[in-house]
Amino acid sequence: MSVQQQPSTEHIDVLIIGAGISGIGAAYYLQRDLPGKSYVILEGREALGGTWDLFRYPGIRSDSDLYTFGYEFKPWLNPKAIASADSILEYLHETVAEYAIDQHIRFQHRVRSAAWSSAEARWTLEVERLDTGECQRMTCNWLFSAAGYYRYDAGFTPHFEGVEQFQGQLIHPQHWPENLDYRGKRVLVIGSGATAVTLVPALTDKAAHVTMLQRTPSYVLNVPAEDPIARLLRRLLPTERAYALTRRKNVLISRGIWLLCQKYPNVARRLIRHFNKKALPEGYPVDEHFNPPYNPWEQRLCAVPDGDLFKAISDGSASIVTDHIRTFTAKGVSLRSGRELEADIIVTATGLNLQLFGGVQLSVDGQVPDLSHKVAFKGMMLDGIPNFAFSVGYTNSSWTLKVGLLCEHFCRLLAYMDQHGYSSCSAQLPAADMPTRPLLDFGAGYVQRAINSLPRQGPGAPWLMSMNYLEDVRLMREGPVADANLQFTTAAQQTGQSLPTTRLAVPA
Repeated sequence: MSVQQQPSTEHIDVLIIGAGISGIGAAYYLQRDLPGKSYVILEGREALGGTWDLFRYPGIRSDSDLYTFGYEFKPWLNPKAIASADSILEYLHETVAEYAIDQHIRFQHRVRSAAWSSAEARWTLEVERLDTGECQRMTCNWLFSAAGYYRYDAGFTPHFEGVEQFQGQLIHPQHWPENLDYRGKRVLVIGSGATAVTLVPALTDKAAHVTMLQRTPSYVLNVPAEDPIARLLRRLLPTERAYALTRRKNVLISRGIWLLCQKYPNVARRLIRHFNKKALPEGYPVDEHFNPPYNPWEQRLCAVPDGDLFKAISDGSASIVTDHIRTFTAKGVSLRSGRELEADIIVTATGLNLQLFGGVQLSVDGQVPDLSHKVAFKGMMLDGIPNFAFSVGYTNSSWTLKVGLLCEHFCRLLAYMDQHGYSSCSAQLPAADMPTRPLLDFGAGYVQRAINSLPRQGPGAPWLMSMNYLEDVRLMREGPVADANLQFTTAAQQTGQSLPTTRLAVPA
């Protein structure tokens, strides 16, 4: 009987999960700062771009300006500061081509599990080839999860009474049908978040009428689609300098708005209401439809470029109803108030589901850790899980601002380990009973639904999930790598038990 030869296991220095904006950024910094390291990006889908390729609903765009949402190393040249998904995708494709990152991406490769061995100081990954059904095994020294925190295969839809009665078309934005014909149709969009306020004005181009049905209002802020100061700086200065100054300006402005909302929420509420009232028709019930019961920035502010939502309301092509659904009917929905809304198409813009690390099952020396009891170190590692990093951006600012700093610090950490001959690194809690709190201090429904399954954060740095870019510059870019809470191990220590591990707090 012949023995089938097992294929050799491919080994990589750094394996990145996800070819979205975070994974591409991580690849760039690895190439720039650690050119001797081998890396691969494994992407479960058939295309790069993550969120910006997955979502295909009309009008999809960023809700952060691209001068801060774009990479620090690659200027955003499109005149639109609030950009459409296709423009962002074009920018990402340019980036991977310009820096030859595309040569390191493997599509339709889904990481199913990752097992850490302390004896070998490496991860072993089980990878499924979605195009062939083949299962592969790979190993790596470091595992970097750039999979974000959205579950890509299923959005969130709450239970609606009588939904099976509806005879029209029911759609979730995460699964938008290709070439959907909504011309002359009555469209009802359920929801009040960023997706809903994007969809409503975008659908008015063809729909007979679009109604946004919300249970609770959101804060909606009119922002210019183009940045006039950025345009001026581009005329006066070299591209890189103009981009850097615009980026800095926008960081400070967004930080200032957030601080105003935190320190003086009533002032911020009145200001937002004032601008909303000016943008809407005389006598419009602003307090009914645009005055949430919570304070500004307890949930993310919804940006509408050039006031497109307000314009659609003003010209009568769209309307807002604030009420609760009692039941779906054959022709639409019946509300608690007794009102009925008829629709040909109902869009459930009701949110997202969260999924940690792309759904990869992690194990450490044969044990599967309970990630809900783990604590984030510098917002990029979890206590007790060696050689594992992850990227989660800001919830109160541009996602990519955080990712850039985190990737820089990650590269500094790897360089520090090489310099000192360390093969593994793990964060260790200073005390088992250290007080913790939820990972994200954020009131969005998709976060609150999953909060108990997410890791935790501590009471202060370095166990804090910081949402302050300026503080993170000092900590991640300028601060030391070594820390009293980090445990480093050499290869010699892994092969023999007589040598102690090392916990240092010296400058890198």
